[in-house]
Amino acid sequence: MIDGDRGGMDSDHGGRADGEKRAWPEIPRRNGAGSSGGPGPEVVAPPPEQTDTAADAAAEPGGIPGPEPYGRRDSVPDPATAPSTAPSRREGRGIAGLSLPYQIVAALALSVMGLVACGHLAMVFLHVAPSNTLTKQHGERIDDWIYPEFEQNWKLFAPNPLQQNIAVHVRAEVEGADGRITTRWMSLSHEDGQAIRGNPLPSHVHQNELRRAWDFYTGSHDDENRPRGLRGELSERYIRRIVMLRLSEHDYGGTVERIQVRSSVRSVGAPPWSAEKISTEPNYRVLPWWTVTPSDLPEAGADQVSSGAEAEK
Repeated sequence: MIDGDRGGMDSDHGGRADGEKRAWPEIPRRNGAGSSGGPGPEVVAPPPEQTDTAADAAAEPGGIPGPEPYGRRDSVPDPATAPSTAPSRREGRGIAGLSLPYQIVAALALSVMGLVACGHLAMVFLHVAPSNTLTKQHGERIDDWIYPEFEQNWKLFAPNPLQQNIAVHVRAEVEGADGRITTRWMSLSHEDGQAIRGNPLPSHVHQNELRRAWDFYTGSHDDENRPRGLRGELSERYIRRIVMLRLSEHDYGGTVERIQVRSSVRSVGAPPWSAEKISTEPNYRVLPWWTVTPSDLPEAGADQVSSGAEAEK
């Protein structure tokens, strides 16, 4: 019957009662009989002194680790009391991982550090920048911050931006049919400016020739317009040649006998928002009259070029 069969099966697998539980079934041992006949498998129960754990370990194949024995609950972590191995909700999020008071303190500290860094950079910039309204008004505070720890021995702009408008003027004595007359002052710099304005590709001559020539002259002459060595004489001939080249483009009704050159230096005015007072009145540097020689004429340069070419042949 079913119950009897079940009981027989239970007895075949160890002979335990229905209320007893086993983790592993009993391993039958065969006594010489094969599958073709003979007595059935004999079930050998473990000796009374052998525990269930020992029997299970003996019945397991070699090399396969067995389960933890029953009754050793200490090796199995309790989910309710075991520490969680999951990453923390705030782990790895920087300031966001801090509590609210610490977040406020960290934000304030970073803000103060950023303001100090920006203020330091502004102080260093004003220290190395050319003289301007801010440095003149707050120069002492800037020096107190810079010296001696943050002293800078270099300048940001070299050379300083030009803060003056310099124009070169010329007038001439012309010998004509009605005698010798003196022309009015003519601004050569103004003519160059007119040629540059509105021109997308202005000539390099109009931009730099006269300006560089005048810088060359002033740098090689003293305040009394006396030349300093050969460079001074060369710069003077250069200026005279440029002036005669420009005058040849105008018809004064006679021959130019003498020329006189001057410079007009006018400071750039202060911006409207500045309280700085700057005089914009022009300062003139007038050179003596120069008598025109054949070497000052534009044709002299062409003759010298042609003579050099013939000499090479």
